[in-house]
This record gives sequence, C-alpha cells and structure tokens, in this order.
Amino acid sequence: MKLIETKEAVGHVLCHDLTQIIIGQTKDARFRKGHIVAPEDIPVLLSMGKEHLYVWERQEGMLHEDDAAEHLRALCQNDNMHPTPVKEGKIELIADCDGLFQVDVARLNAVNGEDDVMIATRHTNTVVAKGDKLAGTRIIPLVISEEKLRAIEARAGDTPLLSLTPWKRKTCGLVTTGSEVSSGLIEDTFTPVLKEKLAGFGISVIAQHTPGDESARITAAIHDLHTKGAEIILCTGGMSVDPDDRTPAAIRTAGVHIVSYGAPVLPGAMFLLSYFDDGTPVLGLPGCVMYAKATIFDLVLPRVAADLPVTRADLRALGHGGLCLGCPECHYPICPFGKG
Repeated sequence: MKLIETKEAVGHVLCHDLTQIIIGQTKDARFRKGHIVAPEDIPVLLSMGKEHLYVWERQEGMLHEDDAAEHLRALCQNDNMHPTPVKEGKIELIADCDGLFQVDVARLNAVNGEDDVMIATRHTNTVVAKGDKLAGTRIIPLVISEEKLRAIEARAGDTPLLSLTPWKRKTCGLVTTGSEVSSGLIEDTFTPVLKEKLAGFGISVIAQHTPGDESARITAAIHDLHTKGAEIILCTGGMSVDPDDRTPAAIRTAGVHIVSYGAPVLPGAMFLLSYFDDGTPVLGLPGCVMYAKATIFDLVLPRVAADLPVTRADLRALGHGGLCLGCPECHYPICPFGKG
C-alpha cells in the first residue's frame, strides 16, 4: 500500500472499504476494497473527508483481484453460459439456456485446494433454467501472483470445469403394462404423472401402447415405438421380481443393452435402464414413480433428456444421497435427495 492525495488517485485501486455516513439516510461502504478510482469519485471522496487514500501500488508479477477473477472465470466457463461484469473482484456465470448443469467435481476440488482462490458452484447434475446463476469466482486477497495463478490453471487442466447441456430428446413413447389397465378395470394414473414430468423438459408423448402382461406383446410394443422414432421409451409397471411381473424380461428380449436392473435409490430400487444400439434409451419404471414426488426417475430423466449417457457407475454413485426422507411437505429439488 501507499498513501497518496485523493486528487491524484484516479486510476488507482483502493486497499480497503470506505464508509459514507449520511445522517438519517445511510451508513454503508460507498467504495469497496479493490475499487478503481474514477474522476467522478473524487468529489464524493473529498465530501467524505478523505483527503488521502491508501491505494495498491502495482508490482510486476502481481494481479489485481478483478484481473485474477477473469482467470478463474476462464477455467470454468463453457458453452451456453455467460459471465457477469466483474464487481468487487467477483464474477458470476449465468445460464444461457434450460438444461443440465454439470461440474467436474474432482478438478474443482483441486482448484479450491489452493490457498487464496475460490470457485463456488451449484451441485453437479442440477436442472437449471435460462438466467439461473451457475457459479461464482474470486480470489481471497486483493492481489495474487501470476505464478500462483499459472500453477492453479495447470492443476485445473485444459477443459472447462463446468458444462451446461440443453435438452435434446424431445419425443417419448409409453408402454403401459398391466392387464387391469388394458382391460379398463382401473384408470391409468401412471401416464398423467409421466406426461407432467416429461413436459418440464419439453418432451411430448407421440404414442402409447397398453399390451397387458404378456411378455411378447410388451416387447412388440417397445419395437413399434422404436420404429416410430420415439427418442425415449418408458415402460411402466410390472418391474418387481414377482413371477407375474414380466416387464424386465420383455425389455431384455427387445434386444437392448441392459445398463442396470436395480439402483441404490429409494424410492426407485426396481428401476431398469437400457439402450438400443442406436442410443435410444428404454427405461423400466417401478410403481413408486406414479405416487412418490421424487424418485430415481427424477434423477435420471434430466441426463436422458440431455442425451448424456448414463453408466452403471453413474447409477451406483446415486446411492450416496439416494435416500428420500419422505418429508410431509416435499420441497424437491431443493433438498438433499440425489445430491451426493
């Protein structure tokens, strides 16, 4: 720091907050640490009784917090997001579209493991809307060495820490199993729930079959929807291990690749995920999806809608945080369910 006359301070960087007090109106920081003094600031500063100021004396190899924030922003920013103007050493990233927000958590932790820097983000695999805040970056001190920033950049790697993938799959075909539904003995209460959830991602149902409980008819329905070009195929009901629940076997017979039958999530343990060779996902949804507010389907659907592959390892990782607490008033997704 160095002390200079306020009248000579234009272009210099303040080293601490300066509080302005106006009786009966305000008592707050009028100028924040890191503020670059502009010509119009001089009369205000003098009216505050500041005839001298402590400012940052620029040194070779050191960066001001505003410049350092740009470096951290560059480590994070990817397609479909934009930065806010730097303010008080902080930059935030904002979503440019609806989609699935993801974070490379291991590399984020590596960066945040360094002293004097911070990057704060939403949880990975979060559904976001256009305009949502995604992350914020800044350094802790007023200045930081360029050498330290270069080491942090090397630790972060060559690709952005964040990604935002817009919704891509737009059509769905439904296979509603159960003889009680196909015969009209009971009302189909599963389909309205699915249509509402799918609509949240811009997905429409283009066809629906009610094949009853016969495996061959269920398999034929899956093939028909695939032929019709449904980008997602959902099979509802008959997903338990009971002998008369035949949906899992019928899905297997359709010639898909089974990623997993079963997931470490409650509700939703009897979930099945599979893919045709062309990448079309076929999901077997247990009955809990019909009546529980948040289930395995809510955790997997965003990734499927974004056309991001879901692996067996991805499903296994859901076990940490995969227990719904069944709160009397559900606040999902603002809750710990699905957040490992």
